[in-house]
Amino acid sequence: MEHIALYRAWRPQSFQDMVGQQHIIRTLQNAIREQRLSHAYLFSGPRGTGKTSAAKILAKAVNCERGPAVEPCNECDSCRRITAGAVMDVLEIDAASNRGVEEIRDLREKVKYAPTEVRQKVYIIDEVHMLTTEAFNALLKTLEEPPPHVMFILATTEPHRLPATVISRCQRFDFRRVSLEEQSERLKFICEQEGIQAEDDAIGYIARLSDGGMRDALSILDQIASFSGGKVSYQQVLEMTGGIASRQFAELAKTLLEGDIGSMLQMIDGFMQEGKSADKCMENLLYYFRDLLMIKMVPKADKLTERVLDPQDFGEIAKDFSRTQLFQIIETLNRYQTEMKYALQPQTLFEVALLKLCTITNEEDATAHEPAQSQSSGAAAGAAEVTQLRRQVSELEAKLDRALQAGLASGGSGTAVANSSNQRASRASTPRVASKAKIPAGMDRYIAERNSPSFITIQNKWNQILQAVKEEKVTIHAWFMNGEPVSASDDSVLVAFKNDIHRETTEKPANKQLIESVLERQLGAPYHLVTMMLKDWNDAIQGAAEAPKEPFELEPLPEDGGGSKEPWVDEAIQIFGDDLVVIKE
Repeated sequence: MEHIALYRAWRPQSFQDMVGQQHIIRTLQNAIREQRLSHAYLFSGPRGTGKTSAAKILAKAVNCERGPAVEPCNECDSCRRITAGAVMDVLEIDAASNRGVEEIRDLREKVKYAPTEVRQKVYIIDEVHMLTTEAFNALLKTLEEPPPHVMFILATTEPHRLPATVISRCQRFDFRRVSLEEQSERLKFICEQEGIQAEDDAIGYIARLSDGGMRDALSILDQIASFSGGKVSYQQVLEMTGGIASRQFAELAKTLLEGDIGSMLQMIDGFMQEGKSADKCMENLLYYFRDLLMIKMVPKADKLTERVLDPQDFGEIAKDFSRTQLFQIIETLNRYQTEMKYALQPQTLFEVALLKLCTITNEEDATAHEPAQSQSSGAAAGAAEVTQLRRQVSELEAKLDRALQAGLASGGSGTAVANSSNQRASRASTPRVASKAKIPAGMDRYIAERNSPSFITIQNKWNQILQAVKEEKVTIHAWFMNGEPVSASDDSVLVAFKNDIHRETTEKPANKQLIESVLERQLGAPYHLVTMMLKDWNDAIQGAAEAPKEPFELEPLPEDGGGSKEPWVDEAIQIFGDDLVVIKE
């Protein structure tokens, strides 16, 4: 006996056979029961949801010899002939191949004639959105006021392409996608009737692949049953459809978290060797991370998606990702999926997309852990710095005491001057030594150049510099943007920071090298990055404004160029340097 495709053999022949459209079936049955049928109906919805089947069942119901009845008997001559398509008064027209104005004019002429074989003429126009504008205009008047013995049923998957004037003349019914549970029950029933042995996981996966279309689900089942000899397993469904098991996606997600690029590329190569297409893998991966996000954000989210086979496994994996990571992953996959439609090498784009996901997850981890590490290292560095500064202050006080004692022992007219000068120097220098490690050399030069034209040019380009650093590495930008440029001198740019942790992280050799390379590109010449604390910079400016114009006055050395007869003078020079000590007679 000739084999008939499952979707044709199991096409609904009565309203009770239809799956998932109870809101439409009940309305039509009530209209038949109460004799309130309309002259024109519009059935819209996704493919394979039963629009044309419902139209033929309605045609049989209104023309049944035992009716009109809420269910056609499928036994009388009228029902059997309408099912076989042998009744001239029930005409099914494909608008895709009869879309011109001439065909519609011919239909309009034939509408006038009374039916000859059944009670009522029924015109079923499938894919009605394919009609031309002229054809719609020719149909309008007839559609609005047809003869009493005529019924129009328009079916379309794209109702938005119909003129509003056509939609307003019809009763519109929107067919919805068949739910996963309803599809699975129907597929199991058909398998039992056809003698097909199918695993529950295989049935569930077929239902998911059909995307709510019952016809697509039956076509996939028919294909796999033919391949497997009537025994349908989950693995066979994956192999035949090019699908990827949720377990493999979970392994791929773990490699992304671990940043294991080698294993990830091996998995992609394995997918391609199994004959899976890159665009289908991308689509499935996008759905996978979408489901992870739903489970991450919404309790009991497995009810919001029909692709989650094991909610517990999804929940465990979702815990390893942050919401920010999942949002970025979905945005990245969506962007690359759009580009893949026009790519000559879609597999390459798929690989690049996953490499991009590795950088997203790694950068997120670095951002999450680096501040904590910086705080601990900053605290340790701060404690060591305080200890070092205290030791330096103690050594300086001891040196000053020795210098004072040497001055008192030697006597002389310069003693009092040196004594008072050293006391002033001690008081003035002590607070400055506490910040010595944070204040760069040549502060006078930076203070003098803080309003120079070259520095103003750097200030004007600072936003561009920050953006360039962000493009190079976003984590360095997060630390560097805490500082602000305060001065520039020769080949150095001085940046002052409000927070010591940000300054220390910026000063790390790798980070500093990257920033200096950006400075060179943006400013057109090599520049060194010099950093300090903003508070110290403000104190330095204030100190420069309040400092006395004359340097320290101490007794000069003898003109013979030999060593000084006053040892405290040598000590003062050693402490403060030649630049700050002037010796006068």
